[in-house]
Amino acid sequence: MTASVEKSIDVDVPVRTAYNQWTQFETFPEFMEGVVEVKQLSDTTLHWKAKVAGTEKEWDATITEQQPDERIAWKAVDGAPNAGVVTFHRLSDDKARVMLQLEAEPEGFIEEVGDKLGVFNRRVEADLKRFKEYVESRGSETGAWRGEVKQPTS
Repeated sequence: MTASVEKSIDVDVPVRTAYNQWTQFETFPEFMEGVVEVKQLSDTTLHWKAKVAGTEKEWDATITEQQPDERIAWKAVDGAPNAGVVTFHRLSDDKARVMLQLEAEPEGFIEEVGDKLGVFNRRVEADLKRFKEYVESRGSETGAWRGEVKQPTS
């Protein structure tokens, strides 16, 4: 059974600032509940450590697509199964919408019950609110990676 969530939030920073901050994956523990550590191993590989339903999990994820100021897509290649895409939409010169679509496979009884109770949904919504506070309180990004990753053509 796959759990899916789609949430968006408007942030009072330019789309470029929101995108640039999101590319700073190693800062995710500062605003994402349960995320213990993210290490960027290469331009397209991330190693994650997180606490989920009281259990520590680790996984590697590959960035499958990245277009500056528009989108970042990823999928887990081992460990906790998950995938997603975050898109960035310009609303005005100093306002952007961040939309996150995420899929994860609940593992075990506690995670499945938590998903049925809406825990996953509420956590993603709270993480986006904390991202908004994080990026707006700084007024500028802590760094940026402006490279592109193109989806392979079949």
